[in-house]
Amino acid sequence: MSVETFVPNTQVISMTDSAIRHFENKLQSKPDSIIRFSTKMSGCTGYAYVLDFADAPQDGDEVIEFSDNLTVAIASDAVALIRDTEIDYVKEGVNGIIQYNNPNVVNECGCGESFNVG
Repeated sequence: MSVETFVPNTQVISMTDSAIRHFENKLQSKPDSIIRFSTKMSGCTGYAYVLDFADAPQDGDEVIEFSDNLTVAIASDAVALIRDTEIDYVKEGVNGIIQYNNPNVVNECGCGESFNVG
C-alpha cells in the first residue's frame, strides 16, 4: 500500500511556459526589474488587470519567483480577485496577447477589458 500526500498549490497565480518566456524576454532590457500584477477599477463590469515593470515589490505584495529571471509581485488588494488565475501568452498570427484564465470571473464586458468576480 502506498500513501500519497496532497500538497495544495499555495501560489496565488500560475503562468504557462509561454508566458514565462514572454516576460523573461521583456525583462532582458530591464535586468533589475520585476513584473507587478495588480487590478484597478475600470470598464463597465468592474476591474481591469494591470501588469507593470517595478523595481521592487511594494509592502504587502505576494512575491512569486517563476525562474531565476522572472519575479512577479502581486498587489495585496488584487489577491482575492485573481487567486488561481493562470496567465498565458498566446500568438495569434503576428500578434501576441496575454490571456488571463481567472476562475473567479463571473462577468466580463463584451470587449474583454474588464471583469467582475462573484
